[in-house]
Amino acid sequence: MRLATIRDGGGTVAARVEGSQYHILPYRDVRDALDSGLDLSEIEDAPATRIVDEDEVSLAPLVIQPEKTICVGLNYSDHAAETGQEVPQFPTLFAKYARSFIGAFDDLVLPSASSAVDWEVELGIIIGRPTRHASEQESWDAIAGYTVINDVSMRDWQVRTPQWLQGKTFEASTPIGPHLVTADEIDHARDLAVECTVDGEVVQSSRTSKLIFSPAEIVSYISTIITLVPGDVIATGTPAGIGAAQTPQRFLAPGQRLTSTIEGIGSLSNRCRPA
Repeated sequence: MRLATIRDGGGTVAARVEGSQYHILPYRDVRDALDSGLDLSEIEDAPATRIVDEDEVSLAPLVIQPEKTICVGLNYSDHAAETGQEVPQFPTLFAKYARSFIGAFDDLVLPSASSAVDWEVELGIIIGRPTRHASEQESWDAIAGYTVINDVSMRDWQVRTPQWLQGKTFEASTPIGPHLVTADEIDHARDLAVECTVDGEVVQSSRTSKLIFSPAEIVSYISTIITLVPGDVIATGTPAGIGAAQTPQRFLAPGQRLTSTIEGIGSLSNRCRPA
């Protein structure tokens, strides 16, 4: 099953995606649907209030107001190597805020405060049930599905201090979507191709099988710290190929198109424009 959040009048609604049609559900967004008390099979079978064709849809951020967005850094060994850091023994965690999210095809507005806007394609996890002190096996069951995220990073702000958050959560900087794809559809994203392109040029290419910490390991680790709830978003880390690690360094510029794709899930496509 695929779920999406679409813009509808002055607000948003959740939809079940069936081919080129969006079946509107009586929920504000994907988080609201997951938090409804229905299980995924019931959401899949729920009657639509109406049906909208794909060409009439504007995709909103997949989750409008997640309680938590937690990101994992340095979760591919090649990315750790290109940044000159050791492979971590434990997941490296930082946070994002909901105001950083944009829709799958929204413009990416390059902030005037940064001259080093970089790309980071990532597999996203969407939590489907309250989860605390979960074992690895229990953690697989807590995952409703997966999505695509680009953890667009303002490198000049990220490296100002040892804490990364200020370079990671600029407002309206993080594309997420296009859909939540349930775990059963893609075998829990165990081995999917991951790719990022800039104006069609491949800058990142890897597979989710190369993650250092698997989705279940990440969920289990975080759930030891805090309760995860339906609609929480976890970004699992990016592979090698970031612009800051290239010689000379490369960063996003107005007019470029950033495309982030994960096999079996879909693509984000965001035009860069100046603030």
